[in-house]
Amino acid sequence: MNSRHNRSSKGEIAEELFRNGYNCAQAVAVAFCEEINMDEKTAARLSIGFGGGLGRLREVCGTVSGMAFVISAIYGDDGREAVYKKIQAVAKKFEEENKSIVCRELLGLSRNTPANPVPEARTQEYYKKRPCPMLVHMAADILDDFLKAESNKS
Repeated sequence: MNSRHNRSSKGEIAEELFRNGYNCAQAVAVAFCEEINMDEKTAARLSIGFGGGLGRLREVCGTVSGMAFVISAIYGDDGREAVYKKIQAVAKKFEEENKSIVCRELLGLSRNTPANPVPEARTQEYYKKRPCPMLVHMAADILDDFLKAESNKS
């Protein structure tokens, strides 16, 4: 991580990572590399398949999966119930803010939209019609706030 990350919020870092080519899940996961004690390349490789609502199936938003990835990396030794409870808390907060955690719903796509593994080009038009940069930013900030609150409990 470079020094500019030290001055930015996790949301700003994640949004920048997304705008620089990472998918939604990767952008959230990579923004927390220091917290999960993982290098950027490994975090990006392990989280790539969660983008686009799980392999671009448009199911659970990749940003929510990115939050789950980070929580699993930090708290995975605490057992399923503890990890699930934490993931449900951040997913609930995300859903309260966005009315859904489902990619296709967040993008306004029909349930019948066929799955396509080919990502859209990241053009100016893409950014005008997609809420993804904002959702990445929001998810990383929700997760950061959650992790800070958790660390204050101990």
